[in-house]
Amino acid sequence: MSKPVVAIVGRPNVGKSTFFNRCIGRREAIVYDTPGVTRDTLYRQCDWSGHDFILIDTGGIIPDTQEEISKQVIDQVTGAVADADVVLFLVDGKAGVTGADEDVANMLRRTKKPVLLAVNKIDDQRDRANLLEFYQLGLGEPLPVSALRGTGDVGDLLDRMIETFPAHRISKKTAEELEEEAEEDEVRKDFSMAIVGRPNTGKSSIVNAILGKKRSIVTDIPGTTRDSIDTLFTYQDREITLTDTAGIRRKSKVDYGVEAFSVVRAIQSIDRSDVTVMVLDASQEIADQDQKIAAKIIEAGRPAVVVFNKWDLIENKSSKLMNEFMEKAVMDLPHLKYAEVVFTSALTNQRIPKILDACIRAFDETRRRISTSLLNQVITEAQTLTPPPAGKRGKRLRIYYATQVTVSPPSFALFVNDVKLAEHNYLVFIERKIREAFGFKGTPIRLFLRPKKRDS
Repeated sequence: MSKPVVAIVGRPNVGKSTFFNRCIGRREAIVYDTPGVTRDTLYRQCDWSGHDFILIDTGGIIPDTQEEISKQVIDQVTGAVADADVVLFLVDGKAGVTGADEDVANMLRRTKKPVLLAVNKIDDQRDRANLLEFYQLGLGEPLPVSALRGTGDVGDLLDRMIETFPAHRISKKTAEELEEEAEEDEVRKDFSMAIVGRPNTGKSSIVNAILGKKRSIVTDIPGTTRDSIDTLFTYQDREITLTDTAGIRRKSKVDYGVEAFSVVRAIQSIDRSDVTVMVLDASQEIADQDQKIAAKIIEAGRPAVVVFNKWDLIENKSSKLMNEFMEKAVMDLPHLKYAEVVFTSALTNQRIPKILDACIRAFDETRRRISTSLLNQVITEAQTLTPPPAGKRGKRLRIYYATQVTVSPPSFALFVNDVKLAEHNYLVFIERKIREAFGFKGTPIRLFLRPKKRDS
């Protein structure tokens, strides 16, 4: 049985994202004192009194708008309302009824969906007198809430909301059933992938092409995506969580406020992803900021796929040109030399599935374990064919044995005679030999030196 779905809608700056964060118990939707901060829809699981449901945060509706982004916001809201079993219409109790509120109310009446009218910013008893004017919207009793303070009225609203759920969608589970479901979800969940890169490289277009629908708002304006948008989908019997992120610009180019929060969310998405997809604009040179984003990925130890998007803009395409691009990627993005490179066009859907195939391979590779005997055979052969260089006083590094200590990323402990004798170039050589023997395409490898304890 699928969970009930609740969509929060309203005009801009009435507190939808604040209420959304209050309900899910954490700050996921960006909140800032500027109208129109939320653009894309956010879907999150929520629980109240043992009842599970899906809560949707939506962008602010600006009726009769001519702005392209605002029009797309309305399209997204319309889709969220179509998905919903119940609509939570949020209005501003301090501002009173506006013409935009009336337009939204008229739109919601046409949907034939159950609508709860919640009057936000009722922070104390004096504000309750403002409730009366909202009866004119014709949507029933106005319910007072304070999303910012989280007063008891929020709980009363959620109780009323649960009563509105369709009977066949209500499921109050026991603690044992909830625990079993959580275990099943953990088994079913496969991996998450975050789409990152500079602004306007086509990240949201790639997300929409992967999902086959307009999940993220797409325009030619850099910085259109603000929140990190998660979507669960299935590909080749794998459940994948796909995260679209805001474009990451240089700090000097980012003003404090909404964009600064968006960039932080994008970087956090790298940390919580299982695989990171770095999107580059094939029609532009690789920039310093691309290198910094690549450094963030390797710092987080994430498997990666490098995507040259907008390949349709490149003239005289050939296998030779692709090889030149790949060589340039290795040269300009040395941090990600382990990553597979894919050439795509989100506009024409060219090679979009290859991104997913590369992500699956990278995820599988990062979880691989190598037996200690095979690993030491490779290390011994490498030292025999190419001994470590002599250090001061002719002393050489000696690797006695190695073992894999963890996965995600694959990490190996090398037990040596003296860690100070290890040179960077020789460790790069050892990593190359491990890759030649075992693959690990798409994932970083980490080597840790440990002094071998002397026998007492």
